[in-house]
Amino acid sequence: MTERKGSLLTGVLAFAAMIVTVMQTQAVPILGLIATKLHVSTTSVSWVTTATLLSAAVCTPLLGRIGDLYGKKPTLLAVLVVAAVGSTVSALANSLGVLLVGRTLQGVATAIFPLALAMLREEVPHERLHHAMAIVSGTLGFGGGLGLVATGLLTKGSDPNYHIVFWFTAGLSVLALIAAAAVVPATGKRHPGSVDLPGAAALGGFLVLLLLPISQGHEWGWTSASTLGCFAASIVFAIAWVIIERKVAAPLVDLKMFTHRPVLFTNLAGMFVGFAMFLLFMGISYLAQMPKHATGYGFEASILRASVEYLLPTALASMVAAPLGGILVGKVGGRLVLALAGLVGVAGFVWLALSHDSTSSVIWAGVVVGASISLAYAAMPALIAGAVPHHQSGIANGINSISRTVGSSLGSAIITTLLTAKLLPHLPLPEEGQFTVAFWVGAGACAATILAALLGLRPEDRGSEAEAEEAELIPAAV
Repeated sequence: MTERKGSLLTGVLAFAAMIVTVMQTQAVPILGLIATKLHVSTTSVSWVTTATLLSAAVCTPLLGRIGDLYGKKPTLLAVLVVAAVGSTVSALANSLGVLLVGRTLQGVATAIFPLALAMLREEVPHERLHHAMAIVSGTLGFGGGLGLVATGLLTKGSDPNYHIVFWFTAGLSVLALIAAAAVVPATGKRHPGSVDLPGAAALGGFLVLLLLPISQGHEWGWTSASTLGCFAASIVFAIAWVIIERKVAAPLVDLKMFTHRPVLFTNLAGMFVGFAMFLLFMGISYLAQMPKHATGYGFEASILRASVEYLLPTALASMVAAPLGGILVGKVGGRLVLALAGLVGVAGFVWLALSHDSTSSVIWAGVVVGASISLAYAAMPALIAGAVPHHQSGIANGINSISRTVGSSLGSAIITTLLTAKLLPHLPLPEEGQFTVAFWVGAGACAATILAALLGLRPEDRGSEAEAEEAELIPAAV
């Protein structure tokens, strides 16, 4: 592939991948608006975000495997069609049930990212691969911020409606579909094998029963029968999944992938980074909107101002840092870049914890953390590519995406729990100290990323594709 065609392919896949996190975050600022318009409770409307999360957990590893077996381009196009349909259904919805159907379909879009990385690995020459992967990965952080910013812009005015927010992602999905159909080559490798449906069902059940109480625990109560029952059932499904994968001839996921050191610790790092990203976006958004005249802190920002003034710089920093991450990965390897990302993230969160009483401080600290997230996203695909052979790229990146999804769910749940744990007297608003605690927790997640990189990964885990192809570290699951 020529450099020009490679750049065009990278741009199209980056645009498609950006849609993933736009869809994940776009509904967060308007949950209250949706609850008001549809006359439903806060507990009920929280399913608008949970439905997308659960769908992503079930579909991402399965579609990654389907892409490996039957071709990544047709799988990508099918996913984009489902994403467009899901966005359209959400945009047309006038009831919570219909909206949840649309959001469930939107969750399928999470599979775009691992499919995009697997295609880059097959089509882009090795000397440009790290840079291309970094750009595509960097759009995840940018997309998460863009989803919040776009929602703020689209719902401004005296009579906002949520429908236009989902029309926005419907349009993005259609544009990505047209671009992918025209640009993405259909020459990618296909590998023999079959889809392990029992394994997919068991893995999906495990992830749903794990993520459901994480996302709803603050509403159900962390020690309630529903929460504990789901966690217990998730363990049963996990055991069943392991038994199935050990017995079938063509498992959905080769279990050696989970014990292979570079993959294991890269996935752990992915969970910490996903945690930090959601904690950052939600923490800054809530802090900016706190009414200072009543609480003594905050900036009394509208959804629009919180999105544009406080979150857009973070999203832009993520976009700018992405190509830098690719250059650094090519020079020093994914392990050191991942450690650097964690270090930068610690600095940003400590800044937020110690100084969040001025607009400039919050914005610049957010920029620092946003850049760190983008650097981490640049490093992880390179580490995965260096640890697995071609025929497992789709499923390996799918599992890494799920690790970030689990982290994002934990981040959302933890900050929600923290901000409701200690309320101001006579006001249903958090004490300022709860934001400080939340930002310290974010610093801890970034510190854990450093440990995963420096103690979990070895110096030879640079993220070189040649390493995986020469050593065949994980046997073919066929």
